[in-house]
Amino acid sequence: MYFKQHYLTCLAHASYFIADTATGSAVVVDPQRDIEPYLAEAEKHGWKIEHVYLTHFHADFLAGHLELRERTGAKIHLGGRAEAEFAFVPEFDGTTLQLGESVRIVAMETPGHTPESISLQLFDLLADDSVPQVLLTGDALFIGDVGRPDLLASIGFTKEELGKMLYDSLHNKILKLPDEVRVYPAHGAGSMCGKNLSDETSSTIGEQRLTNYALQPMTPAEFLAVVTVGQPKMPSYFAHDADLNRREFPTLGAAVARGLEPLSLAEFLAQAKHGAQVLDVRDVEAFAAEHLEGSVSIGLDGKYATWAGTLLNLERPVILITEQGREEEAILRLGRIGFDTVVGYLEGGASSWQDRPELLKSFSRLDAPELLARIQGDHAPKILDVRTGGEHGAGHIEDALHIPLAELPGRMDEIKDIENLVIHCAGGYRSVIAASLLEAADVKGVRDLRGGFEAWTAAHQPVVVPTS
Repeated sequence: MYFKQHYLTCLAHASYFIADTATGSAVVVDPQRDIEPYLAEAEKHGWKIEHVYLTHFHADFLAGHLELRERTGAKIHLGGRAEAEFAFVPEFDGTTLQLGESVRIVAMETPGHTPESISLQLFDLLADDSVPQVLLTGDALFIGDVGRPDLLASIGFTKEELGKMLYDSLHNKILKLPDEVRVYPAHGAGSMCGKNLSDETSSTIGEQRLTNYALQPMTPAEFLAVVTVGQPKMPSYFAHDADLNRREFPTLGAAVARGLEPLSLAEFLAQAKHGAQVLDVRDVEAFAAEHLEGSVSIGLDGKYATWAGTLLNLERPVILITEQGREEEAILRLGRIGFDTVVGYLEGGASSWQDRPELLKSFSRLDAPELLARIQGDHAPKILDVRTGGEHGAGHIEDALHIPLAELPGRMDEIKDIENLVIHCAGGYRSVIAASLLEAADVKGVRDLRGGFEAWTAAHQPVVVPTS
């Protein structure tokens, strides 16, 4: 059995390529929308992708099942409870697919994160066909966590019903497998499909049985309480993607081609005037130094797609400002989460506005000692902490106002009258996003802390920490 994990760090997303090396029959599980890595894998070995599985209808990205079907003729496999616009093979408990003489894939229905969720048992028949060597758990079981049952509780089930399903799937199915079975989930740390995901991308049933907080002995009610408390706010695009993944939708290539339209500065400004969202994906230092008034900064060198999906409006077109040569990357990564709304980019990037200073804005970035001096001065700034609740609770700057970045657009009224404001996050990426949002909302005197809370603590500056 050939088995390979493909890990997409920017979305904390894991997909899987499985093949029988003798016959060349191959399977892809939970593919990303840009399917070139799987096509290259198959071409390299002379194999054919004949099947594609979705463990569930993902909410945080658009899957590449339709692209693989169109490019390779692969059959799509979904959980038996799924309803979709396209033809698929339903997978129930025990449904089996065999690839040649070496690979057997046996489905296991594991609802709870979503009703149609399945996990896949992989048997290497040349090694030991009595137990699976690998379990692909989708979002039912993560490393260090489990899938959240509250994410899509509005689709006909309550979170209590989904929580009971998930508890049963874990305790009566997954944890019945031997300790040595290796666990490979669909996500790792950074995904909003859970709150405690590990940086590790695989584990074993035995390790998770011992160390995963959600798998410890407890009642279904206790399980629901501990799993749902403290979950991050669901980005607005999640419901859109979960719905779109069950439908027929255009390919990613069409979206990228449409977005690769160079716009002169005049054309770009006209689009903005008519309601297009101006997204600047350059690095944070370049944006702080100068940017077009009203533009939003979400840098490519961070959790770009996730924050774009959280903060941008799906109903409005997007126009891009990028570093030269990164236009296609910026469009493609938005397409991975279903934002097929880019209609062009600023030709020449920042060089196009060099003789138009009246169009530009900037804000300063303070180092930690500089911020401390200002705090201790006569006109101390107000500190805005845009980290998550967990980050803030673990330690924060004294008297800082805490508004997580995902909540900022809806809480502008708490800030609009502050004219001496310094923003910080953990490392300086989210704070520049926040600064751009506040500046676009006409909040005056915005600055941010270079290097964020990490720089503040590294400079041994004072921190309020929990007493227990």
